[in-house]
Amino acid sequence: MKGVIIEKNGGPEVLQYKTDVPVPEVKQNHILVKNDYIGINFIDTYFRSGLYPVPHWPYTLGREAAGTVVASGGGETHGMKEGDRVLWMAEAAYAEYTAVPAAKAVKLPADLSEKIGAAALLQGLTALTLIRESHRVNKGDWVLVHAAAGGVGLWLCQLLKAVGANTIGTASTQEKIDLATKYGATHMINYSKEDVKTKVMELTGDKGVAVVYDGVGKDTFDLSLECVARLGSMISFGNASGAPAPVTLARLSPKNVRLMRPTLFNYLVTREEFEHWSNELLDVMVKHKIDVRIHEVYPLSDIKRAHEDLQGRKSTGKLVLDPTK
Repeated sequence: MKGVIIEKNGGPEVLQYKTDVPVPEVKQNHILVKNDYIGINFIDTYFRSGLYPVPHWPYTLGREAAGTVVASGGGETHGMKEGDRVLWMAEAAYAEYTAVPAAKAVKLPADLSEKIGAAALLQGLTALTLIRESHRVNKGDWVLVHAAAGGVGLWLCQLLKAVGANTIGTASTQEKIDLATKYGATHMINYSKEDVKTKVMELTGDKGVAVVYDGVGKDTFDLSLECVARLGSMISFGNASGAPAPVTLARLSPKNVRLMRPTLFNYLVTREEFEHWSNELLDVMVKHKIDVRIHEVYPLSDIKRAHEDLQGRKSTGKLVLDPTK
């Protein structure tokens, strides 16, 4: 089958597109899925670069896809059988076929395409759990979202609008500012021209925001802490610019700030959790008419360019792979 492997850590140059990768064997409690579309996420670059350790070499990146079940390994498959269209979130997505733990897959609703499903699951669940679990946002809260025109950022803008929050987003270009505004941001700050902290304090009457959602990491971490209100939360959920430096706990004392570094997968450990949040996301998408913006569908063979675009801040919305090309 076609697939992408890495045999060492590094930049996009370590991504190897191959056409002779063995189709994986499907074990008990697993299903074999023929992937139609594959989602690309920043976590993929963390494993590629070595920020997160890979469990073995060679390694296939990718954490989500949508496709069709073509075989079952028996055991507990949670009602999924050959021919079912499914969404899944596990490992080894950069390939035509993936052997997926059945506990980490759900059936794709009839009115949802594989392309939208693959673009929605990981980033949508990230945004949903951020505003429901990491820090529960209430109507009227002031919220700061960095990289508001990115994949998770656009999800946050839409979900926070549905809650009734006052969302302040940051972006670097007018095009991205316009896009995040269209998707629900109440106020936008062009960080290439404006001082973010000054603008945040101006908008919030010098109080700061109830919560910052920071997926950028090193470049924005200190700024985020400065923008949090007394008794507020700093939620650091990503490292797009690199991992933040270690934090001295005493830095949180002046405003009694809560600091959290959540990871989506720890909200989805059990089958019940995965099923609950996946179904909740699918319901929210219908109820609030969520627009899942796809930046571009890349051929699997063009994986290096896709990673370069993602890390080069050239994209708005979701990057998706077509494993047939």
